[in-house]
Amino acid sequence: MRKALFVIFHGFDPNNGISKKIFYQVNALKACGLEVHLCYMDETSGKKRLIDNQVIADYGDGIIGKIKKRTEFSSVTQYAKEKGIDFVYLRSNHNASYFTIQMVKQMKKDGMKVVMEIPTYPYDSEYKAQGISHQIFQDKLFRNQLAKHLDAIITFSDYDVIFGQRTIRISNGIDFESVKVKKSVNNTSKELNLIGVAEIHTWHGFDRVVKGLANYYSKPQKYIVKFHVVGYFFSKEGEAKFRKIITDNHMERYVILYGKKHGGDLDTIFDYCDFGIGSLGRHRVGIDRIKTLKNREYAARGIPFIYSETDSDFDNRSYILKAPADETPIDINQVIAFYRTVKMTPSDIRDSIRDLSWECQMEHVIKSI
Repeated sequence: MRKALFVIFHGFDPNNGISKKIFYQVNALKACGLEVHLCYMDETSGKKRLIDNQVIADYGDGIIGKIKKRTEFSSVTQYAKEKGIDFVYLRSNHNASYFTIQMVKQMKKDGMKVVMEIPTYPYDSEYKAQGISHQIFQDKLFRNQLAKHLDAIITFSDYDVIFGQRTIRISNGIDFESVKVKKSVNNTSKELNLIGVAEIHTWHGFDRVVKGLANYYSKPQKYIVKFHVVGYFFSKEGEAKFRKIITDNHMERYVILYGKKHGGDLDTIFDYCDFGIGSLGRHRVGIDRIKTLKNREYAARGIPFIYSETDSDFDNRSYILKAPADETPIDINQVIAFYRTVKMTPSDIRDSIRDLSWECQMEHVIKSI
């Protein structure tokens, strides 16, 4: 059995979609017949690097720990060599450096195939939009050189080449075992419930929905539309700005903020809601083509949804409403009218994306390598 090492450069949060995605990918690689080992950081008390829950390096706390976390990878390469790892899957944290280059070079010298996933590309504009471009200054210096030593870059975009290296283009996948389909279609004769689930950033554009609701309710309405927002805000400033938009437009009755929810609590909210809100502000960070996890989760849940980017897996499906990639408020009347045209059941929508399972996506990576 071939052996794989899946390497990330941070820890896990059970409420975080990224953490869930990583476990889905690891399980998918196992389902494809590989023996998979997972390397990650634990920073709950000091900084430790672990593989399969076993500490392989303890960096301690303070400034020394922070430095070693970013510079010490000999423990990883030594483990990979001793265990006879054939295939290494790195998940970029936008942390290209002299030290990550040396790690990859050693892995290649030891006969391993090495690929690196770049979750979002291009990503410079995201950092610029958040005012933290300085955080990837080193990455910009070294990323082309790092890419040169890889066997391929994994991307969820449509780019054939990134940083001078060939890409393997896949879609964000779905673990169907972990995402429950909506139980049934609700009675929407008097009310429509929209749901947006995310770690909320400016590029999600949820404010466009609130402003759309404000326009909708600027005239008396018998038909009720509500927006259920699930997740935490990436920044306190972003949360304060979003709440102000709600109060300034007097939408407190129609916009419900839940905070973090997962498991059965999240399933219950999805069963109550009818229509998903995907990303509506990717244009704010200069991204057009992207295959987001959220679009796939909505489809796996079995609900129609709206987004504004280009996603070739969904753009032409009958249960998709495309919003313009601009700052206009979402037209709620258009959402209502579109929802009434959707004839597919939740199970029909879910079955339409069976080929987007994580196992299918990771099998494509393995075959390409």
